[in-house]
Amino acid sequence: MAISLPPLPYAKDALAPHLTAETLEYHYGKHHNAYVVNLNKFIEDGKVDASKPLEQIILSSDGPIFNNAAQVWNHTFLWNSMKPAGGGKPTGAIAAKITADFGGYEAFRAEFIAAAMGQFGSGWAWLVLDGGKLKVTKTANADLPMKAGQTAILTIDVWEHAYYIDYRNLRQKWVESFLDNLVNWDFANANLG
Repeated sequence: MAISLPPLPYAKDALAPHLTAETLEYHYGKHHNAYVVNLNKFIEDGKVDASKPLEQIILSSDGPIFNNAAQVWNHTFLWNSMKPAGGGKPTGAIAAKITADFGGYEAFRAEFIAAAMGQFGSGWAWLVLDGGKLKVTKTANADLPMKAGQTAILTIDVWEHAYYIDYRNLRQKWVESFLDNLVNWDFANANLG
């Protein structure tokens, strides 16, 4: 069974002006799609068992197969980590858990920005559940929390292709806009379980 590019959970222009349709066309339509195409080539070549779920492919592979499989997963997770008219302070169970584990939203926000800004080069910043406690982590390149036994709650992509069209080299402006205007706290609540 081939891996398919999942549909975006919103229209390509739905996150504007914080993330434009042009950025999504390149990021989703070109980059994410390329990972899907590459992974399907590995399946066609018999290097990947297509009967396995994507998560099993990720956990049982390395090198180019891991990179492409993980990036398919990471990007799908990213699109769901955002929503139109999102962002701001969390609500629901995630709000209480952030207060309990970080001491409040502002402390979480500062730690998340620091992780995103501190990721040298390409990678991701994550809010994860690790041993029952929320933590902020960062990963390089295609790496992701499931490899460390953590549960991803939400993520931001800090590869330049994620923000360069809209924010140029201003990564911090992208991260702040993500937190203030795009985070899908409903998705984060669902991931808490």
